[in-house]
Order: sequence, then structure tokens, then C-alpha cells
Amino acid sequence: MSNPFFSRSAAFNGRGPVAPAQTVTPNGYPTMPGYQPGAGRAQAAYGQASAGYGQAPAGYGQAGPQSVSPQQLSQLEAQYGAPSATNVDRGRMTYDDVIIRTAGIFAVILAVGALAWNLVSNPDTVALGYPLMIGGAVGALILGLVNSFKREPSPVLIMLYALFEGAMLGSVSGVMEILYPGIVVQAVLATLATFTVMLCAYKFAGFRVTGRAARILVVAMGGYLLFSVVNFLLMVTGVVDDPWGLRGVEVMGIPLGLIVGVLAVVMASFSLAMDFEAIQRGVERGLPTRYAWAGAFGLVVTIVWLYVEFLRILAILRDN
Repeated sequence: MSNPFFSRSAAFNGRGPVAPAQTVTPNGYPTMPGYQPGAGRAQAAYGQASAGYGQAPAGYGQAGPQSVSPQQLSQLEAQYGAPSATNVDRGRMTYDDVIIRTAGIFAVILAVGALAWNLVSNPDTVALGYPLMIGGAVGALILGLVNSFKREPSPVLIMLYALFEGAMLGSVSGVMEILYPGIVVQAVLATLATFTVMLCAYKFAGFRVTGRAARILVVAMGGYLLFSVVNFLLMVTGVVDDPWGLRGVEVMGIPLGLIVGVLAVVMASFSLAMDFEAIQRGVERGLPTRYAWAGAFGLVVTIVWLYVEFLRILAILRDN
């Protein structure tokens, strides 16, 4: 599910104030005490002779209300002539920050997932698979909600989410691969292809989800989440004995899981576009670097959702 942090946070949704401005040099660096625009680069008025060689500028070294020492003047000159400051120099969030943190979260998910996969694939430890799957799913859901609704991103909680998510994904993927050989590779390729298409559509075709479409998407995602929770409870309590729960019910000969799954893939794909826009807005507004964790978390949640939906669709197709 897409990260509600983006839509709720004034920092990302565009309805809050821009990052506080600070006094900077023309190239964007923080100024020092006594800085005045153009100080040290004052030029003689047009048509007037400049000071002779070796002569000190008028007032140089004299005390005054805003006088600066030669050392400060030299430092100000260096700041004035330095290359333009980037977001990194200002301690602001960049796209690279989001990419690096996204890679770090996925590294944890893959490492824990590989361990969980081995446990469910080994006949001696396969009994651990089900509790590992349920525990990972519950932990990932709780920490996902906590991280989504926090006012400030927490790297520790986000990494804990990655641990539980890895346990759930690894065990689910391991079981699915045993039942349907080759399904994991297919789901991964489908996820990567969808991500690439949506990124290109956003970057080069100007695809955006805004206004009424964005509101409809949020409502639809809420309805899907409610359906998933109800279906999970019905399956756990044994009210529905179909392996896919309500998704196994056929509508005009088509499993409901396929219909719902396709709609979920569309929602997840559109959610990616909303995540891209939120991250772009965060960079342009100069959010502090720590908010890159929120951007990375939002992307990971959506990509994981997309992968799970493809995995389920492929499994249902193989059963029919």
C-alpha cells in the first residue's frame, strides 16, 4: 500500500511551508557574521578612478558598526567565489539520498528473505515456515502503519519494518516457488517491468495522478485494504475453506482473485507515480536529508505490494 506519510505530511504534499530560508551567499553557502552582499567586490563607480596600487581601500581596518576583520573578509571572498552550493552542501534531501536508502532497505529485506526461504525449503525446518510467515506479516503490517503515520521518519523503525517484511516475503516466496516452480522470477520481472514503465511515464511522458483521480485512488486503496483484512480473517478462522479465500470465488467463470488482483496492480502502479511526485516535491522544497528515509520507505512499500500482487495473480492462473 502506498505510504500515507506522503499525503499526510505537509512537507511532501505541497500544502506546508517551504524549508526555512537562511542567509546565504550568491552561490548558496551559509554566510558568516558581518556578511554583506557585494562586500569585497565593491567596484569603483563608472568613470571614477580606482584606488592606486598599494593603497588600502577607504575605511579598511577601521572599526565601525559592521566592520569585518581581514580574515573574515578573506573568508567572505572565498564563499562569494565558491561554486554554487548543492542540496548536499545545504544538508537537504537529494534523489541520491532516496536511492541509497531504498537500496539499503531492500538489502535487509533480501538478506532476511533469503534466510526465511532456506528455512521453509528445508524439510527439517519447514515447520517454522507458517509461524514465520504470519509473524512477519503481522510485524510488517504494524510497523508499516507506525512508520506511515509518524510525523518524522525513524530509520530504526523503518529497518525493523524491513526485517519483518523480509521474513514474510522470504517465507511466502519460498513456499510459492515449491508449489509453482519459476513463479518468483516471473513476479520479480513483472514488478521490475512495471516500475520501469511507470518511472519512464512519469519522467518522460509527464504522467501524474492528481485531483479527483488521486482522491478516487486513495478511497479505492482503503477499500482494497479492508477487503484484504476481511479475507485474511475468514481464511484464518476457517469460515472460507478455499486456499485463496474470497479470491477463489468465481465471477462468470473468472476467479475473483484475478479481477481484484488486476485492479490492485493498477492501483499500485498509479501509487508509484504518486510516490515519484512526492519525492520530487520533497527534493525541490529542500527538505532535510532525514526525509529521504520517508521517501525510500514509501517506494519500498509500494514495490513490495506490487510484487505480492503479481505473485498471487500468477499462482491463481496456474491453479486454473
